[in-house]
Amino acid sequence: MEPIIQGSGPFIKTDNVEWEVPDPGITRQVLGYDGELMLVRVVFEQGAVGTPHRHPHRQVSYVCKGAFDVTIDGKTTTLREGDSFFVEPDLLHGAVCTEAGELLDVFAPARETFVPEGG
Repeated sequence: MEPIIQGSGPFIKTDNVEWEVPDPGITRQVLGYDGELMLVRVVFEQGAVGTPHRHPHRQVSYVCKGAFDVTIDGKTTTLREGDSFFVEPDLLHGAVCTEAGELLDVFAPARETFVPEGG
């Protein structure tokens, strides 16, 4: 039986990965993944909003640059470069970018809806 998600392969060069625009002011690149794990680079313009949502995946995110007001399960804190946050499955979470920035998101298992066509 073929796996649902084939995977990205072992080496990913970001200049070969297409950018997607999931929401206004937000762009993302889906980097390494297989069925169990996924790495996503997300770039935010100042003022962009990661709309509150929930999903069955575990998520850990690292703030590469900028500043974000992150809300998880009704609690909000400001995170800056070098900070991170963890989201348990099915918790409502979202972020407002207060200073143009970038996140690296890791999901387990991989988010099937993020898998590039043919992946």
